Amino acid sequence: MKLGRTAVPTPDGEQLRIVSVDTAAGRVVDLARAYALTLARRGADADRATAISRTVFPSSMSAAIGGGDLFLDAAHQALEAGDDASHSIDEVSWRAAVDSPVIRDGLTFETHIQNFHRVVAKAQPARSLYERPGYFKGTTAKSYGHDQVLPYPDYTDALDWELEIGYVVGRSGSDLTPDNSLDHLFGITIFNDLSARDVQGAEMAIGMGPQKCKDFGYVIGPWITTMDEIASIEGLVGQVRVNGDVVSDTKVENFVYTPAELLAYVSIADRLQPGDIIGSGTMGFGAGVEIGRFLQPGDVLELELEGVGTLRTPVSTEREKAPWWPTPRPYPHEEWSL
Repeated sequence: MKLGRTAVPTPDGEQLRIVSVDTAAGRVVDLARAYALTLARRGADADRATAISRTVFPSSMSAAIGGGDLFLDAAHQALEAGDDASHSIDEVSWRAAVDSPVIRDGLTFETHIQNFHRVVAKAQPARSLYERPGYFKGTTAKSYGHDQVLPYPDYTDALDWELEIGYVVGRSGSDLTPDNSLDHLFGITIFNDLSARDVQGAEMAIGMGPQKCKDFGYVIGPWITTMDEIASIEGLVGQVRVNGDVVSDTKVENFVYTPAELLAYVSIADRLQPGDIIGSGTMGFGAGVEIGRFLQPGDVLELELEGVGTLRTPVSTEREKAPWWPTPRPYPHEEWSL
């Protein structure tokens, strides 16, 4: 099943709805509405049917996934009334496919590791990349969905995309192993881990991980494909298009650490939660820095992944300027000695 989130305007502001996506029919089904109709047709009072359906299908995808098997069982039942709760796939306003409690992003594809270190780091990859699956935690405050306009931060001239698989967690779990970690995987989506490359180098030298080179946003979507529809993550093909032109073809291959190993490692001394998203790391040639191209104001980016779909991101035509930026301080350690 393919599941996403759309925004519906109401007098009280935007309301988010969980939808089932039928790409072949070109429609989405509002699952809360459809489930309420299904329950009413089975004899439930209309008010109770609405209350129950809004509990099972809240605005939060993470909360819905946390409902366990009930969520997907109810989603399939809701499709009985799908004809009476559907909208054209081209007429809805999409939001980030999942509102993750925690966003983590890995680095697990050898091809991208090599390309990045040759072009950006201009150094050998760190030995530690091959000793454990590296990842960082990112902000959950700025997540965009399919067709949402991405603000172009004024502090960068090297805005880059990164085509990644987003592993969406379905069940809580700690201290997992590669043998059982995929049992906790709900589905996959496209995860665009955007980067300001000309800011990234200075921030990484601080030794605290990425900050403003990542904080301005992630793009997640267009929807989640549940794992019963994915025969194998390895081997899925992807494509990157900018303004309609194909700029890169890529494939899920050449893992340093597999999805099962990455999920298991993240769970050690920590806890996976329903709705958490873990980026796979960029697929080989899945980033602009690998092919010498960055996004410009007004560009339209499309990231396609087999089994999921196409995630489209228009970039704002104007740069978004911060009201303040720190002034560099004099460096006091020119004569530093141990």
